[in-house]
Amino acid sequence: MTHFYPLRVYYEDTDAGGVVYHANYLRFAERARPEALRDAGVPHAEMAEQHGLILMVRRTNLDYLAPARLDDSLIVATSCVAVGAATLDLEQIVQRDGRPLVVCKLQLACLRASDQRPQRIPPRWRTALRHMMDVNSP
Repeated sequence: MTHFYPLRVYYEDTDAGGVVYHANYLRFAERARPEALRDAGVPHAEMAEQHGLILMVRRTNLDYLAPARLDDSLIVATSCVAVGAATLDLEQIVQRDGRPLVVCKLQLACLRASDQRPQRIPPRWRTALRHMMDVNSP
């Protein structure tokens, strides 16, 4: 299932021309990811508390298709593309009125918090992440 996270563009998100500054799309994606996990029943904080594990961005690729502007109402659609032993691939699409503005493809690594060594994704998280691979409409 795809998770949909609504947000509004504020002045602090924009450059002098009222257009969202390019790096802020990463902030929007960062806000949406833990909400997607929480809604899937596997909060990121719980992974850290119960297993001592964290998810850290390993790789990201952004494709800017159209600009967002001050006061726009946006949706960040988050879906899981693949789940490996210690990694997961996500696609996050920032949309306005159903039109994609930015496509963000990320790979996250599951790491032990104490030393940042790769670890297997716990079974409950793996199941929830695989469930996020089924695409639904808002």
